[in-house]
Amino acid sequence: MLKRNFRKSLTFLSVYYAYMLEYRSELLLWVLANSLPIILMGVWIQAAQGGQFSLNPVDFARYFITVFLVRQITIVWVVWEFEREVVEGKLSPRLLQPIDPVWHHVASHLSERSARLPFSVLLLIVFFIIYPQAFWIPSLTNLLLFLISVLLAFALRFITQYTFAMFAFWTERASSIENFWSLFYLFLSGMIAPLEVFPEPVRAIVLCTPFPYMINFPVSLLIGLPTDVGRGFWLMIGWILFFLGLNRMLWRRGLKRYSGMGA
Repeated sequence: MLKRNFRKSLTFLSVYYAYMLEYRSELLLWVLANSLPIILMGVWIQAAQGGQFSLNPVDFARYFITVFLVRQITIVWVVWEFEREVVEGKLSPRLLQPIDPVWHHVASHLSERSARLPFSVLLLIVFFIIYPQAFWIPSLTNLLLFLISVLLAFALRFITQYTFAMFAFWTERASSIENFWSLFYLFLSGMIAPLEVFPEPVRAIVLCTPFPYMINFPVSLLIGLPTDVGRGFWLMIGWILFFLGLNRMLWRRGLKRYSGMGA
């Protein structure tokens, strides 16, 4: 049973990887389209040279280049795909398959990561050639914690957006919910600014939300910023379980409403 499931997983991944390679030229544009952290890095480096921050210019450089890396790993688009499948009736044939449709999206995202990786690594190399002062080698412990946290961050980002996608059973614009959510994600995840520059009362409140654990927490682990590791991992797991439970509830109720629109 385990061996058969392993073969099915490899088949799924290989098929979607081949599909993603057809768009390898577009992948470079997708990587560059997510270069906002690199732009913000220049802004914060300039601000650090004349302001009073707990981070120096090199810290800001390391922070935002790591934000760029985390973004490449955790970017998700499942809500738009699922919304289109429901509206156009393309979900119907997948419901006839002996596998939950979500695994098509999981395989698609994981395969896209593999196809995107060479472009991301190339940009990292170019960055460190241009700005060698920011180069560092993280400790083995920090690296392992980062790898675990970034995988959980991807899971949290994916299950959160897939939960919003469930509203496609009730509305044709489920992606609007994600767009609204993205406003909070943009400012509270640590993508625009490190949480270290937030006022302490605001930072304490933000750390109770799921947003910092999608970017700021993994980044802090890799570059060695002070962070409560245990609390961070427990909150990540807690939010994943919360959205997973909500997702399954909406999925069961949504299927009762699904009428194969456009089929």
